[in-house]
Amino acid sequence: MTVDDVQATRRARETSRSAGWRGRRGARAALALLLAGLAPAVAGAQTTGPAPILPDALRWFSPPGNPSLRGAWMLGGDGQPGPYVLRVAIAAGGRIPPHTHPDTRHTTVLSGSVLVGFGETFDESAMVAVPAGAVYVAPAGVAHYLWARDGDAVYQESGNGPTATAFVAR
Repeated sequence: MTVDDVQATRRARETSRSAGWRGRRGARAALALLLAGLAPAVAGAQTTGPAPILPDALRWFSPPGNPSLRGAWMLGGDGQPGPYVLRVAIAAGGRIPPHTHPDTRHTTVLSGSVLVGFGETFDESAMVAVPAGAVYVAPAGVAHYLWARDGDAVYQESGNGPTATAFVAR
């Protein structure tokens, strides 16, 4: 390789680096402009702070035929598409017979404990205790049942609606 070849290679590298830097600078400038243009939209979407849903504001309802059970939609609702949160209170000794939901439900026990079983028949021997702080999952279309055998319990269900409850025919 001659001296001229080495110098030509260096010039080619310098030109390449210089062009790459200008290209990167241009890309950075375009990105900065894009972000500056999005800033007002993002700022407009922000709220002044969280808006908690407090327990005192809940509207409780009881399903017909089961006075030991109360529910309150915290977010969403049974016929609405999208995420929902349902708070449920069940009195000591209260039972929920076998039923299904069209969507998967994630249930967190907030206080007390519930016994949960899967199947189309209420079978006390097949139930599992779910204590406060624990979570269980009821898959879509899988029959399940609950019992607050040891005292009052409160739990919270979440899923993606629309949802419904269909009781298993006896």
